[in-house]
Amino acid sequence: MTEYNITLSDLEGLDLEDFDPAEYITSDEAAAAYITQALATNDAAIFAAAIGDIARARGMSEIAKAAGLGRESLYKALRPNSQPRMETMTRVLGALGVRLVAEVIGAGKGDAVSGASKKAGAAKPRSRGKSAVAKPAAV
Repeated sequence: MTEYNITLSDLEGLDLEDFDPAEYITSDEAAAAYITQALATNDAAIFAAAIGDIARARGMSEIAKAAGLGRESLYKALRPNSQPRMETMTRVLGALGVRLVAEVIGAGKGDAVSGASKKAGAAKPRSRGKSAVAKPAAV
């Protein structure tokens, strides 16, 4: 905010209302779009905050139960700088009725792979016996 020489104390005197995104997440499509935009920032804290906003919109207790977590555990997983495990996030996403999907970035397929890597062949992901795909919650 220094570009316009505005400080936080300048804003406090404006009597602005708090904005709660949870009030505007009224459909599954809105939730998926919100998560997609949060992921596009490449910021784990913004991603976790978006998941938290959607969980609050749908009811933290219900989402925690559907994800197999306690309500306090869900709050803990979604607090800033918490670094939750991928398993926890996929369970919460499944409870929200969404899943993560990978998409190609760049102009063409394989742009991110160097020529040397292409010649060597792509490495195959190793399975550890558990699926990382979140199952949709029963409605």
